[in-house]
Amino acid sequence: MDKENRTSVTKFILLGFPNLQKWHKVLFVFILFIYILTLAGNGLIIAIVRTDQQLQTPMYFFLSNLSFLEIWYTTTIVPKMLETFLVARTTICLNCCLVQSFFHFFLGITEFLILTVMSFDRYVAICKPLHYTSIMTHQNCSLLVMGAWTLGFVVIFSQAVLLLQVPFCARNVINHFYCDIGPILKLACADTQTIELLGFLGSITIIPSTLLFTAVSYFYIITTIVRIPSAGGRRKAFSTCASHFTVVSILYGAVVFMYLKPSTHSSFSLNKVVSVLNTLLTPLLNPFIYTIRNKEVKAALRKAVSK
Repeated sequence: MDKENRTSVTKFILLGFPNLQKWHKVLFVFILFIYILTLAGNGLIIAIVRTDQQLQTPMYFFLSNLSFLEIWYTTTIVPKMLETFLVARTTICLNCCLVQSFFHFFLGITEFLILTVMSFDRYVAICKPLHYTSIMTHQNCSLLVMGAWTLGFVVIFSQAVLLLQVPFCARNVINHFYCDIGPILKLACADTQTIELLGFLGSITIIPSTLLFTAVSYFYIITTIVRIPSAGGRRKAFSTCASHFTVVSILYGAVVFMYLKPSTHSSFSLNKVVSVLNTLLTPLLNPFIYTIRNKEVKAALRKAVSK
C-alpha cells in the first residue's frame, strides 16, 4: 500500500466478548468482585509479611514480591476488560495499547522468574538445610529478585522497541479484551516476522528453561522428602512446597497453551478464554493457595485481626 493511501491509526477498538453481550452486566459484577478480592488478598499478604517478624524469611520475602507483581499484572488488564462490558465501543489509544502489551508481558515473564527463584529457595531449604542461612542471605535474596525483574524487562524490551516502529493503517479492531501481541500484529501494515520470531524465541527460552529448572528442583525435593524417616516430617516438608507447586502448574499450563507456538495469529477465541483464566484465576488463587495450608501465615492473620 502506498504511503499516501494509508490512514494512520491513533486508537484501537477492543471487541471484548461480543458473543456474551446479554451476560455483560453479570460478568462485570462478577469480574469486578474477583478483581477487588485479588487486590485485597495480595495486598494483605504484603502487609502481613512486612509487619510480622516471624515472616521475615526468604520464602515470605519472595511471596510478597509475587503478590506485588500480581497486583500490577491484574491491574494492567482488568480495568479495561471491565470497560468492555459497559461500553459498546471500547477504545484504547495506540500508545496506551502498546504500553499495556509491554507491561502485560514484562510482568508475565517476571512472574515465571520469581516462581523459579521460589523453587530454588524451597530446594535449598529442604535439600541443603544446613547451608540455608548462608546461601539465602538477605543480600542474595534481594539480588535474585532484582535479577528476575531486570531479566523480565530485558527479554521484552527489544520486542517492544520494534513494535513501536510498526505502522498501523485502516484496520483498528482488536479481537480481544486487552492488547495481546497476536491481535496487534494482525493489524500491522508491515512485515512482523521479526517481532513474532523474537516473541517466540523469548517464549521458548524463558518458559522451558524456568520449567526445567523448577522440575529439576522438585525432583531433588521429592527425592529428599521420600528419604525423611518420619511421616510427620515428610508431611511438613511437602506442605511447604505444595502451594508453590500448585501455582506453578496452573500458570505454566495456561501460558504454554497460549504462547509456546510459532504463530500468534491463531485460536483467538480459545486464547481469550485461557487469557481470562490466566489473568483472573492465578492472581486470585495465589494468596489463598499460599495461606490456606500455611500455619505461619494463618497465625499472623489471627494476630493481626486480634490487634
